[in-house]
Amino acid sequence: MIMKQTLISMALILMFALCAKAQNTQHSYTITGVVADSTTHEGEPYATLTIARADSTAKPIKQALTDIKGRFSISSSGTGSYLLMVRSMGRKPMQRAYTVDATTRTIDLGTLLLQDGGNQLETVEVVAYKPLVKADVDKIAYSVEDDPEANTNTVIEMLKKVPMVTVDGQDNIRVNGNSSFKIYVNGKPNNMMTKNPKEVLKSMPASSIKKIEVITNPGPKYDAEGVGGILNIVTEGKGPEGYNATFSGRANNSSYGGGLYATVKQGKLTMSVNYNASSNHSPKGYTYSDRSQIGTDGTVTSSTVADGYTKGHSLWQGGDVEASYEIDTLRLITGSFSLSKFTSKRDALNTAFSTVPATGQRLYGYRSPSHSKESWDDYSASLDYQRSFSVKDRLLTLSYRLESSPSTSDSRYLYTDREAADDWQTFIDRMRDQRMDGDENTMEHTFQIDYTTPFAKHHTWEAGVKYILRRNKSDNDRYNLGTGDKDETYDSDNSSHYRHHNDILAAYTGYGLTLDKWSARLGLRYEHTLQKVEYLLGRGTNFHKNFDDLVPSARLGYKFSDATNLSLGYKMRINRPGIWYLNPYLDDRIPDAISQGNPNLDTEKSHAVDLQFSSYNSKLTYTLTGTYRFVNNSIESVDRLVNDRDIEGLPNPTGKDVIYSSYANIGHIQYAGLMAYANWTPITNTRITLNGSVGYSHMSDGQSLRNHGWCTNIDASLQQTFAKTWIFNASYYVQTPQPTLQGKDARYQWYNFSLSKSFMDKRLTLTAYIINPFGKRYFCYRSETVADNFRTTASSSWCQLYYGVSVRFRIGKLKASVKHTERTVENNDVKQGGGGGKG
Repeated sequence: MIMKQTLISMALILMFALCAKAQNTQHSYTITGVVADSTTHEGEPYATLTIARADSTAKPIKQALTDIKGRFSISSSGTGSYLLMVRSMGRKPMQRAYTVDATTRTIDLGTLLLQDGGNQLETVEVVAYKPLVKADVDKIAYSVEDDPEANTNTVIEMLKKVPMVTVDGQDNIRVNGNSSFKIYVNGKPNNMMTKNPKEVLKSMPASSIKKIEVITNPGPKYDAEGVGGILNIVTEGKGPEGYNATFSGRANNSSYGGGLYATVKQGKLTMSVNYNASSNHSPKGYTYSDRSQIGTDGTVTSSTVADGYTKGHSLWQGGDVEASYEIDTLRLITGSFSLSKFTSKRDALNTAFSTVPATGQRLYGYRSPSHSKESWDDYSASLDYQRSFSVKDRLLTLSYRLESSPSTSDSRYLYTDREAADDWQTFIDRMRDQRMDGDENTMEHTFQIDYTTPFAKHHTWEAGVKYILRRNKSDNDRYNLGTGDKDETYDSDNSSHYRHHNDILAAYTGYGLTLDKWSARLGLRYEHTLQKVEYLLGRGTNFHKNFDDLVPSARLGYKFSDATNLSLGYKMRINRPGIWYLNPYLDDRIPDAISQGNPNLDTEKSHAVDLQFSSYNSKLTYTLTGTYRFVNNSIESVDRLVNDRDIEGLPNPTGKDVIYSSYANIGHIQYAGLMAYANWTPITNTRITLNGSVGYSHMSDGQSLRNHGWCTNIDASLQQTFAKTWIFNASYYVQTPQPTLQGKDARYQWYNFSLSKSFMDKRLTLTAYIINPFGKRYFCYRSETVADNFRTTASSSWCQLYYGVSVRFRIGKLKASVKHTERTVENNDVKQGGGGGKG
C-alpha cells in the first residue's frame, strides 16, 4: 500500500512539474469576418469554420462557429499560408486563402458569401469545443466522451454534471427531482443498474461512456413506469472497413481498474466488444445514531445510542458484445449479449445501549459483529429485426429480449456482551446468533412489435404492442447458530420463500406533427397487468389481482431558430412496486429496529408539467427547465415507534416499544423546481460549466406526518486547455439538505482537480487527479427522522480524500459503429428496491 501511494504521489508531482514547464511560443493572430447569404446578404448563423495549413488541409488546426449574425473572430497561432474553409447545412462549401507572417496581428476577410446548395446537405463539422449538452423535444444528452474529466471519474461522479440529475453525499441519485427512475444501457433496460445504481455506477469508469441521455418525457412507446424518467447510458464508441480499440487503466488510493472497447467492421457486419472491471477497497467508515423516545408530556423517556464501523471490498466487472448485419438497404438485424457482476464482502461492528436520561439507568446493551457477502448479476440477450420501406422513415421492428438478474447474500450476525435490566431481559433474550441466506432473481421474456410511418408530409404516426412475462423470486432462509462453526439449525418459522409473477400486456399509439417552426407529439398507452403472489414458505396468503392503466403524454415545441427552442410537456407516469417493496419477510435481526415489505402496495401514479428553453451558440449554451409534479399515492418508507406485540407475525414479542419500518401508498407530494445548465467559452481554450437546480417540496401522509422545504444543488467546473495537449480541470459540487417525509438529509459538497496530457496525436492520454484535498479527511453525513413519539439523528462518516492516475491508449482508425434498430425492447416499468439510489 505504501509503495502504491508513493508511486501515485510521484506521478502527480511529475505531471504538475511538466505543466509548469509547458510553453507556447508560436506567433498569435486573430482572423475576423462575416459569413452571409449570397442572395439576401443576411448573416449565416452557426456556420462551421475550419482553419488548416494550405499544404495540409486534411489536418485542421482550428475550428469555430459564426455567431447568430454570421460574424466570427478566431484566435490562432503560427505563420505561413492557410485556408479558411466555411460550411453550413444546405450551402455550397467555400474557402478563402490567407497568409500570416511575424508582423501579422489581425486579418479581416470581409464578407464571405455562401451560395444555396440546392438539395445538397453538407455534413455538420465538429467544432473544437463541442457543446457538452444537447436538448431535444423529449430528452437531454450529455456528451461524456467530450468531457476530459471522464478520463478519471466514475459514472456516478459524471452524473453530477448532467442536467436534471442530482447525486447526494451518499451517492443517492435523483432524476428531475425524483428518486424513481430507470437505467438503460445502449437503449436497453439494465435491471442490475436500476436496482443497485450507486454501487454499480461508482465502480464503472466514465471513460467507457459516450454519452448519458436524460429522457424526461418518455413517449407512449416507453413503458409507463418511472416517475423521474430514464437514464440511458450509451457506451458504443465511434470507431469503413477496419478496426479501432481503446485501452484504459486507472488507480487511486482505494481502487484500481481497467477496460477495453473495440469495434471491427467487415463488409455488412459490424461488431463491438466492451469490457471493464474495477476493484474497490472501502476504508473503515463510521456510523452513529441517537433515538429519543418522547412521552405524551414531551419529555424524553429513553435514549438509544448506537455506533459502529464498516469496512469492505468490492469487485465489479461488466461487458457486452453487440453486432449488426445489413441484409440489404432495407433490412437490418442487430443482436447483443451483456453481462455484469458485482460482488462485495463487508465486516461491521455495532454497539448499542439504551438508558433513561432522567436517572441514567441502563435498560439494555449489546455488541453485534457481522460479516456479509453479496453478489448481484445481470445477464441479458436481445435480437431485433428492422424492415425499412421505400417511404423514408417508415419502419417495422420486431424485438425479443431475455434478461435475468440473480442476486445472493450470506450474512452472519453475532451478539455479545449482552446486558439488561430485569424488565428488559426477555427483550434482550430475543437476540440469537444467526446466519441469513438470501437468493433473489428476476427473469423476463419480452416480445415487442413497433411500427412508425410519416404521412401527408408533416405528420407521423406510430403504434406498437408489447408482452412482458416476468417472474420474481425471493428466498430468505434463517439459521440459528450454535457454538461450533458449522453448528446451525434451520429456522423455518422465520424464513420466507416468496414468488411474484407479472404478465403485462401493453399497446400504444402516438401522433407527431412538424410544421415550420412548430412541433407537437401526442401519445396514449394502455397497460394491463396480471399479478400473482405465492408464499411457498412463511407468513402470508396467496392472492392475485389485475391492474389497468391508461397513460397519456403530450409535448409542444417551437424553434425560434436552429439553435434556440422552447417546449412544453405533460406526462403521466406509474410505478409498480418491485419485489424489494413487496417482500413480506420480517427482518428482526436488530430487535429494536424491525422492517418488512408490504405485499398490498398499489401502483403509484404521478403527473408532471414542464417548460424547457434551450439555446446554443459557439460561446454560450444553456438550458432552463421549470417543472411541477404531484402524486397522491406515492410509495413511502415510514418509521413508526410501536409496541412489538402490534407487529403481526413477530415471534416472541415482549411488549416493548420498537421502530417498525415498512412501505405504504401514503405519500401526497407536490414539487416545483427550476433546473439550469450553462456551458460558456469566454475565451479560446477556456470552458466554464454550471449545472444546478432549486426546488420546493411539500409532502404529507394525509394524516399527522407532514414536511416541506427547499433543496438546491450546484455543480460548477472550469476547464483550461494550454500548450495544445494539456488540459486542467477544477470542479465543485454542493447540495443543501433534502427534505423527506419524516425529516431531512444532509448538506454535501465535493470538489476535485485533474491535469491531463495527450501524446501521439491524442492516441495516448495520461491524467493525474485529486478529489477533496482540502479540509477534513473524513466527511460526516447527517440525517434526521422525526415523529410524534420519537426523534432519531443519524450520521455516517467515510474517507473523502482520493488521488490517483489514469491512462488511455487508442489504436485503429475505424469511423463506423454498430448500427441499431430504431426501436427495441425497453422495459422501465418497475420501482425496484433501492431504485434511483434509495438503497
